[in-house]
Amino acid sequence: MSQQGYVAAPPYSQAQPGMGGYQAGYGPPGATQPHYGHYGGPTQPFNAPPTASMMKSPPAGMPPTPVSSQYSQNVQQNGGHRYPAPPAASAAYGQPPQSSYNSMSPQSPPTTQQITNQMGAMSIGNYAPGPQAPVNSVAQQHHQRPAPAMGQPQMHPGPQSPPMSPQMSSTQFPPANMPMTAPPMAGSPLSPPPMAGSPMGAPPMGAPPMAGSPMGANPMGAPPMAGPPMGGMGGPFPGSPPPGVGGFQQAGPGPQGFPQQPGQFGGPMAGPQPGMPGGFPSGPSQLAGPPQKKLDPDSIPSPTQVIEDDQVRRGGQIYATNLRGQVPPLVTTQFTVQDQGNASPRFMRCTTYSLPCTADLAKQCQVPLASIIKPLARLPKNETPLYVVNHGETGPIRCNRCKAYICPFMHFTEGGRRFQCAFCNCVNEVPVFYFQHLDHMGRRVDFYERPELSLGSYEFEATLDYCKNNKPPNPPAFIFMIDVSYNNVKSGLVKMICNELKTLLEKLPKEEGSESSVIKVGFVTYNKVLHFYNVKSALAQPQMMVVSDIAEMFVPLLDGFLVNYQDSKAVIYNLLDQIPDMFANSNESETVFAPVIQAGLEALKAAECSGKLFIFQSAMPTAEAPGKLKNRDDKKLIGTDKEKTLFQPQKSVYEQLAKDCVANGCSVDLFLFPSQYVDLTTMASVPSHTGGSVYKYNNFQVETDGEHFLRDLRKDVQKPIGFDAVMRVRTSTGFRATDFFGAIHMNNTTDVEMAAVDCDKAITVEFKHDDSLGEDTGALIQCALLYTTLSGHRRLRIHNLSLNCSSQLSDLYKSCETDSLINFFAKSAYRAILNQPIKNVREILVNQTAHMLACYRKNCASPSAASQLILPDTMKVFPVYMNSLMKSSPLVGSTELPTDDRAHQRLSLLAMGVEETQLLLYPRLIPLHNMDPSSDVLPAPVRCSEERLSDSGLFLLENGHSMFLWLGQGSSPDLIQGLFNLPSLAHLQPDIAALPELDNPLSKKIRSIVSDLLEKRFNSMKLHIVRQKDKPEILFRQFLVEDKSVHGGASYMDFLCFVHREIRQLLT
Repeated sequence: MSQQGYVAAPPYSQAQPGMGGYQAGYGPPGATQPHYGHYGGPTQPFNAPPTASMMKSPPAGMPPTPVSSQYSQNVQQNGGHRYPAPPAASAAYGQPPQSSYNSMSPQSPPTTQQITNQMGAMSIGNYAPGPQAPVNSVAQQHHQRPAPAMGQPQMHPGPQSPPMSPQMSSTQFPPANMPMTAPPMAGSPLSPPPMAGSPMGAPPMGAPPMAGSPMGANPMGAPPMAGPPMGGMGGPFPGSPPPGVGGFQQAGPGPQGFPQQPGQFGGPMAGPQPGMPGGFPSGPSQLAGPPQKKLDPDSIPSPTQVIEDDQVRRGGQIYATNLRGQVPPLVTTQFTVQDQGNASPRFMRCTTYSLPCTADLAKQCQVPLASIIKPLARLPKNETPLYVVNHGETGPIRCNRCKAYICPFMHFTEGGRRFQCAFCNCVNEVPVFYFQHLDHMGRRVDFYERPELSLGSYEFEATLDYCKNNKPPNPPAFIFMIDVSYNNVKSGLVKMICNELKTLLEKLPKEEGSESSVIKVGFVTYNKVLHFYNVKSALAQPQMMVVSDIAEMFVPLLDGFLVNYQDSKAVIYNLLDQIPDMFANSNESETVFAPVIQAGLEALKAAECSGKLFIFQSAMPTAEAPGKLKNRDDKKLIGTDKEKTLFQPQKSVYEQLAKDCVANGCSVDLFLFPSQYVDLTTMASVPSHTGGSVYKYNNFQVETDGEHFLRDLRKDVQKPIGFDAVMRVRTSTGFRATDFFGAIHMNNTTDVEMAAVDCDKAITVEFKHDDSLGEDTGALIQCALLYTTLSGHRRLRIHNLSLNCSSQLSDLYKSCETDSLINFFAKSAYRAILNQPIKNVREILVNQTAHMLACYRKNCASPSAASQLILPDTMKVFPVYMNSLMKSSPLVGSTELPTDDRAHQRLSLLAMGVEETQLLLYPRLIPLHNMDPSSDVLPAPVRCSEERLSDSGLFLLENGHSMFLWLGQGSSPDLIQGLFNLPSLAHLQPDIAALPELDNPLSKKIRSIVSDLLEKRFNSMKLHIVRQKDKPEILFRQFLVEDKSVHGGASYMDFLCFVHREIRQLLT
């Protein structure tokens, strides 16, 4: 297949003075070489590629040889993209300015001649999306010059480079008076246009990349800096990164119940693979290229463009799941799934849909093998809900050896009397009641009548063997537990919650097809003591019972505490009216917390049912009671090795409480309304291990935050949910599930336990090889979730997925999914910061990014100038997501970021699916000022960068958790009048939290866009209205992820440069 690519520009391995790049101090002081290699093993050497595949250098004085037909479009980097080399990054990547790199900046300002030479040109070939581009003949590729990219001038050669200093002449450059041109690549213009604009600080032509030189650049003509040389291709990498999962070290037992697994990814990169070009030219052709000029931000890969292209190519189509290892559309694309034997991507997505056949290949490429599973994901209305299969009293049919459930991958033999398990190859007898004849193709005659044989996802009715104590479960219960301390009463929160519950309880979730909800409800209020309420339907008035002995918590009443809402409606209404008045004069400001969870747990135990606690808490529990917490927020720890302690829960009663809650199917959702530090890490430890959620409203005010909180509460109470869940992931032979991330608890290495699992919770599962995989058989995954439904039925939900296996790394890279990869990296990094210094975690992320891309460059891309950045088509925007992850608050050691906010983001992300992490790490920025109010089409999002904003513009930014409406200073008075009914922007109040309801097309349209987004996202978002150059704008700018971060962190462009340098170091 042909694939045209972007063509890169010349080398840029060194930073120049005047370049706005990285802040100093990436990595340990004095380190000039990052740690690479096998995470968890000894350092590994790079294997030199076979000599035969190296391109011969042309004789000195000759222009570089063009790429021969051997590397024609047919093999060109299997969908890789060549990008103009970004300008160099100055100093080191990261934050604390402690590195020795700083002392290595050039001593003298550049000459005019050097600056002239820095203005290198850059050319972009028009590339076809996907591998469907027509194959031209080689002659055409080299001699038909395509039209210049849009907006680019016609091509002509750039300026020449200056003579080189004697010290540098050993690098075999063409003489300085030769025009330097890169070998022509398929589909790319042969010579670049000069671009206007100031130099970005790119190196003068002729400066070779220095072996092992640190990030600070040498002045022209200076000898290369001392430092550990990178060595030849066979030299080992200095230093060995810490072992552990996905490159992260796991010190000791992790957060409660998490098994620690040995790491795998890393290690040597083997030489080129058979049939794939792989050697890297070492002569002039490697470094030749036109002089570089200011890099156009539009030339580097754009996430918005990738999203738009996928929507154009695959949007609105039916995605049938009948093929093994097919890559689904992106999470951002609108499509309809037709289940034909593999689970829908709404339930399961993978980091790659083609697994490497051997562990060695996996180590070589370092692409993590993982699946992100959202077992109860919502399906759109136009997709068929899951069928429920009942195999009678014997229960679902399973393999006798590995216990896998019957599925489309099982192979029936002997006329239908036996079936061979696809997971362990065991041959099983088919039960008499299940027997059916086979047709001429060896398929059962009833194949299409049985969902478990023809579909990727379905449910089984579970028998009593799958129930606790072999008894059918009772319907679940919801217990609302309201903190009635002084702050919550005075702020109006208690009254707001009580008023909302009157309407919300009418909409309790129910199973599809049932008339009303069978969920029982109970109510508790508390400050230093707990108040239980008897709301039995026979009573005229609710009765309160107070428990003041909180050290030994018990439930004072059994009958009348958990009731059916419809039966006791009048008494409950009465209670909700009385609560705000009962505590109106309370001056009690201290609260308890652990006894509240304990009380809810005891109530569910007594009723022998599972359920969920909704706890509304305002402050840290400081009253004398089990679980009392003290302030341990210490900003001095930030940036030190002890910073990790801020993310570790205090060892206390909460750990045992979480285990007890999981064992009894008691999930906890926590709504926090803090005005200061509350040690969220510890308070959220029970919710984060019981499948619960934590919602946080800093400095809550009813007027500005009330609606935001109520939307969250409504979504939380009404969402589809399963209780008392256990999940197990089975795989075919050759690989297995080794690690799990999510709002989960694990007592052993295989069973994922969740007190509850809702439609938004995802579990990320990492796989490792334990043998080789076969290309013909592929790899199979079966996820089985045993849970109790909303109506109290025990069910088994099964999701099956088949993946390809390949011994060619190019297949693995073709089948990668950036959004799933970043979900895995985010979760593994956020878990790793519990045990390692954040600086190490950040380093490992960069190292693994460079390793994955270097392996692609080395084994899958066609040879080209080393100065070119070549990215796999499926991962071309991976660097922007990785850079955004590294700038996220848990991974940025800034004293300005509240510890609780960092902990909250860390815990929230661990339970997120692919769609949520994609949006969180690359927010949508939508221009609204040029929109046609009568059109139904939403304006296309633009890139998340300040450069895209305009003074007269109106932009909406959202990332699933925050939403901003940004108003440029030059916004037209008509726009302001139409939106706010104000004569000008100056009249706008700073704390406005909602758009006024005005009767004009613009106001209606923008309010409808905002409400659609609020409806669509899993969380509610508070709308922040910010004016350009106002103080609150700093908060908005944190979300422009392509720019430098306010709290430290590089721009996308600088990060790309840095990664490119790392890749080149790995390949030299």
